[in-house]
Amino acid sequence: QVQLVESGGGLVQSGGSLRLSCAASGLTLSNYGVGWFRQAPGKEREYVASIGWSGKSKYYANSVKGRFTISRDNAKNTVYLQMNSLQPEDTAVYYCARKTLEYSSASNGSPEGYAYWGQGTQVTVSS
Repeated sequence: QVQLVESGGGLVQSGGSLRLSCAASGLTLSNYGVGWFRQAPGKEREYVASIGWSGKSKYYANSVKGRFTISRDNAKNTVYLQMNSLQPEDTAVYYCARKTLEYSSASNGSPEGYAYWGQGTQVTVSS
């Protein structure tokens, strides 16, 4: 079964931290860029961060820059999103996605070009 599975979400107080994981099964993350997106109730899905296939290139939305860190472990076929200094406005369902094309750039924050999506994990930040 081909799937991406997010985990690590939960309820945290403002200023707290969470680490999300995106584990792939039935498909490889190696050689592919991976992105994190989020969707809050009543809002459109928005870009959070992405990482290039080698792990050297990392990109962030302005709203999370300096607070979130994306990383990957290709040996574990997993991508992570470390989220620090969480704020209530970070509350959303967080999704990971894998790029469609090998070695393609992950710099574009558009959801276009991502072929595989996880089911999402809820992150709730209380004030």
